Amino acid sequence: MKTKFKSTTLLIAVALLLNSFIIRASEKTTAPDPEKDRILVYVLKNILTRGHFVVKDMNDDFSEHVFNGFIEGLDPSKRYFTQRDIKEFSRYKYQIDNQLLNDDVSFYNLVYNRFLEKIKNAKSYYGDLLAQPFNFNKKETIDIDYEKIKFAKNENQLIDYWRKQLKLNTLSRIQEKIEKQEEKIKKDKKYKKKSFKIFEKEARAEVLKNMDELYMRIEELEHEDWFSTFLNSVVSAFDPHTTYMAPRIKERFDQDMSGKLEGIGARLQMKGIHTHVFELVSGGPAWKQGELEAGDIILEVAQGDGEPLDIVGMRLDDAIKFIKGKKGTEVRLNVKKKDGSTKIISIIRDVVELEETFVKSSIVEKDGRKFAIIDLPKFYINFDDQNYRDSAKDMELEIERLKKEGVTGLIIDLRNNGGGSLKTAIEISGLFIDKGPIVQVKYRGDSPIVKNDIDPKVQWDGAVVVLVNEFSASASEIFAAAMQDYKRAVIIGGKQTYGKGTVQNILPINQFYPKYNKDLGYLKMTIQKFYRVNGGSTQVEGVYSDIAIPTRYSYMKFGERNLDGALAWDKVPVAKYNQTNSYSNFRDVVYNSKERIAKNAKFQMINEYAKWLKENQDDTSYYLSYKNFVKENKEKEKSSKKFKNLFDFKSNLTFASPKYELSLLKKDETLNDKRVAWHKNLTKDIYVFEALNVLSELKLRSKNEIVKN
Repeated sequence: MKTKFKSTTLLIAVALLLNSFIIRASEKTTAPDPEKDRILVYVLKNILTRGHFVVKDMNDDFSEHVFNGFIEGLDPSKRYFTQRDIKEFSRYKYQIDNQLLNDDVSFYNLVYNRFLEKIKNAKSYYGDLLAQPFNFNKKETIDIDYEKIKFAKNENQLIDYWRKQLKLNTLSRIQEKIEKQEEKIKKDKKYKKKSFKIFEKEARAEVLKNMDELYMRIEELEHEDWFSTFLNSVVSAFDPHTTYMAPRIKERFDQDMSGKLEGIGARLQMKGIHTHVFELVSGGPAWKQGELEAGDIILEVAQGDGEPLDIVGMRLDDAIKFIKGKKGTEVRLNVKKKDGSTKIISIIRDVVELEETFVKSSIVEKDGRKFAIIDLPKFYINFDDQNYRDSAKDMELEIERLKKEGVTGLIIDLRNNGGGSLKTAIEISGLFIDKGPIVQVKYRGDSPIVKNDIDPKVQWDGAVVVLVNEFSASASEIFAAAMQDYKRAVIIGGKQTYGKGTVQNILPINQFYPKYNKDLGYLKMTIQKFYRVNGGSTQVEGVYSDIAIPTRYSYMKFGERNLDGALAWDKVPVAKYNQTNSYSNFRDVVYNSKERIAKNAKFQMINEYAKWLKENQDDTSYYLSYKNFVKENKEKEKSSKKFKNLFDFKSNLTFASPKYELSLLKKDETLNDKRVAWHKNLTKDIYVFEALNVLSELKLRSKNEIVKN
């Protein structure tokens, strides 16, 4: 979420300070530019120490964070450096802070130059290892939890690390080939069977090809890319949401696949050498297909039945070229899920329209009463055009239309809503109360500022249920927290929301150096923290649901609380506000729902599935003998079969578009198809079904009964 920086005076003061540093611009080059590197270090340390929400001393702890962060950023799988290298680097372990204070990048230069040597060595390692068959009868294992594994003692052990990783890659391909062959034999008795030896040779060739392509792309990376890794190890010492973006990275960051284009309808983001799914466009092909999720990592891309292309290490703009494509064509993504499993996801590309990121609603009848679910994918706004639609205006209009249709209760669906505009979050909250504080925001060293809804109009005074999950973050948490603190709505969903209670601003670094004509990139810096009206921060803790429902992520390490260096939870004084106490039977409704959930066989199974996923996530060891590898995989496959129909659910409810939309659907076949798909998904959504049960039980107090504190 972005807000304007607190003080123009502060920016000018920092700019004047930084401009005192003598700068000499030179020709644009892809080669190392020591002067530019020193300037970036100088400007970043000054902006961060003066403008970041946290006052951070550049001391030995800071130095150790940079040391570990940079080495891990370059070598996360411990493929390159040995304990001897680390020992040599360690002479700077507690000196980096002093170097940075003196605009010295000696540590970076030492590690970076050694890394370039190691990259060259790696090509001979994997080439030699893949030239000969692996021994798949040897009983050995590999642990891929690289955080636990120590760096190799010497070059011989390092090569053995490589051997095991390449063997695992080859092994998984062999198993896949043999399973495909077995399926073909079942269909065609005359199918010519291949031997294990042939499959092994083919698999090694494929791994070699992928490795060659990977290192070709790694060699295309420039000094700027690696120096960005170093700078991010520096700025992340302040908090995990503070990042440096080099000019090209900023362009990629702005690459938006949610506009009107032909593709899958996903926004992608580069993290290290991996392409991550940042968010899905509601109504887009990936959203409709239902398997790709925010947080997934795309490992390989195949066009239809073509051979998969490994995109690990590929530039984001290049990866996007392979992922998007013409309407009606198929793309197959090999994806690593958040639970650690991998999955092939087939998506048929289509035209992706931004329209589906806007508010939409559906009406359903239950027990003779009309209810509505309003889907709010994000808290959107256009700051450049005040007359353009935003989420607050759209929400107000949607509620007005639903009231005319006799709707008596609302579900506000904030699942997977990662946030957006603070302004609209406050205004939307104000639609459900007369007036009062919604959120408190705090700059470093200052007292909290209370942000109020000042409009006494109440757009909706009926029953409200807010549906959340572990991906509801930032502005979503502000709205949910306000509804909970005012006792205006029942919050239902995962145990707790994401827990992002900080605000970042993106600053163009060149604004501090007007005389410097090279693009220095951008700094995304944490400048504020959110607090609820009850005084507690939404940071780390998020919002705890009044009614917690098991999800597949219930036992996963997930959310802000599991990010290294996340800012801590704290609290400020309570704001002055009056609870609405809207419901006469709030406690009874919550109790009844919890009882239903506890007794529901489907939710019990989801809880068991979540535990199973957690166990698999924690088990990071693999057999490297073919017999044991296949045996273990088949056992896991067998144990997963009981969850095969886990999310098969069908309510007897019928969801329909509100009347105002019917004429639009007749004119727009694409929009009609999207609504049909959405309504179908709602009938199969067990979480929506329970939210409707809660909504139908809520009883509003009469105006005379409402007790204000």
